Amino acid sequence: MSDVVTWEDAAEGVLVATMDRRPANALGQPIIDGLDALLDEVKRRDTRVLVLTSGIPGFFAAGADIKHMGTVDAESFTAYGDRLRGAVERLAAADAVSIAAVEGVALGGGLELAMACSMRVSGAEATYGLPEVRLGLIPGAAGTQRLPRLVGRGRAIDIMATARQVPADEAKAIGLVDRLVGAGEAREAAVELAVQLAGLSRPALAAVMCTVDAAFDLPFEDGKRYEIEQIQGLFEHGEAREGISAFLEKRAPKFG
Repeated sequence: MSDVVTWEDAAEGVLVATMDRRPANALGQPIIDGLDALLDEVKRRDTRVLVLTSGIPGFFAAGADIKHMGTVDAESFTAYGDRLRGAVERLAAADAVSIAAVEGVALGGGLELAMACSMRVSGAEATYGLPEVRLGLIPGAAGTQRLPRLVGRGRAIDIMATARQVPADEAKAIGLVDRLVGAGEAREAAVELAVQLAGLSRPALAAVMCTVDAAFDLPFEDGKRYEIEQIQGLFEHGEAREGISAFLEKRAPKFG
């Protein structure tokens, strides 16, 4: 466990991780190392659901480490970007379902980190943005790719080109966040959701994630074929038989 990213068990199969690099969770090497250690732990434990949140009031994560970026040459800038992208993509590719519990600001790399999670739960006073154009840059950890998939092309351009901060209610309305709760309630709500998800069939949840992603990545007919492959696999090799039996026997299923 690192000094700036810590974790604890919230329930069976549910791990809650907290980022705490003062003053604003800038995504420098300490946070990157902490996220890598966290994801190693997620894999070691075979965690079902990961909740990622912040221990700093007013901040989920304020973005990339701009102070560091201001001191490096082009080669070092590439190396820093590769390290940050590596951590973000490890989170996106993790076997566990991931939920970002966001309070305060999630800007730049902080929003990219939240978008790499499977779902986002937002406190009512949270704000979101990709303001890199103010630095003469663009998002560099897949923000230009994930944001349009969540909110559409026009809204994504508006958010990135104007560098504006999107309030939580608008973020919910446009699909940037999935659940909106009262200020200060995001962590509790995310853990509650995580416990619910952890009790479901893990193969079925994994199939939900990959087939939804396929809807964006594959032509429609190919996506339908992929869906058929997934449901057939769940019936033959997953936990569908237990789920169907439990339903018919009017009992709770015993998923592995």
